[in-house]
Amino acid sequence: MRNSAAARGQTSGFHPKGSLEWTNVLGVRISAVNLKSATGLIEKAIEDGKREYVCVRDAHGVVRCQKDPELRSIHNRAFLVTPDGMPLVWALRHAGHVESDRVYGPDLMLSVFEAGRSKGLRHFLYGATTQTLEQLEARLIAKFPEARIVGSYAPPFRDLSRQEETDIADRINLSGADIIWVGLSSPKQELWMARMRDRLDASVLIGVGAAFDFHAGLKRQAPRFIQRSGFEWAFRLLCEPRRLWRRYALVVPTFISLTAFQRLGIREFPLEDPVSGSGASAQRL
Repeated sequence: MRNSAAARGQTSGFHPKGSLEWTNVLGVRISAVNLKSATGLIEKAIEDGKREYVCVRDAHGVVRCQKDPELRSIHNRAFLVTPDGMPLVWALRHAGHVESDRVYGPDLMLSVFEAGRSKGLRHFLYGATTQTLEQLEARLIAKFPEARIVGSYAPPFRDLSRQEETDIADRINLSGADIIWVGLSSPKQELWMARMRDRLDASVLIGVGAAFDFHAGLKRQAPRFIQRSGFEWAFRLLCEPRRLWRRYALVVPTFISLTAFQRLGIREFPLEDPVSGSGASAQRL
């Protein structure tokens, strides 16, 4: 289902990997899911022995994709790109996906852990620091005593060498993990998942960013009513003004203006890289 309307994001299409519907938001294929359906799709992918990755995406990430064709291609090749922010949920509902809802990274992590208890799903934690991982694992086990966390790794704060990547791939594969939770900053986690996907045996890689810090008790989450309001960015800005003010000063007006252009048909946002195409991007990874 490709036409000019779909390219502008006014209608939805079917994902190349299946019948899952999506909506084009500024050239990024956002999956028409809610927390329950996203959890179910991840479970089914594991049952079917698929090898996929999941991006948990907010408006900031969509804006970042505008100037990064490789990052945009990574998202559009993902099994799921969940709406981790109310502006993306509103875009899905505007396109007719009325049952779509926010799939917040920390919530998705807990939902999949809960669903995986009876099935014995094996989890690997990748990212953050050793201390954070220790606290995270302890809290997850306290909440889900039956959970099988088969390993964790805190990578150094620098690019890994080829040998280091090979070593960590071997370590994760030996753990027998079904799911790899990736808690790096964006876009590092998306780049890592796309680069490592073919080298890892786990069925699903899921990038959840700050969920590690939240569940380890190191950062405070916004109250639920703020999360649902679409103003979570303001809460986060108040918590970390020095780090985040430049980001939101750019992201908020840019996202609002570009989505208005898309809805009005003033500007088109095709899903594929107009220069090299998603296939070429895949080859570069």
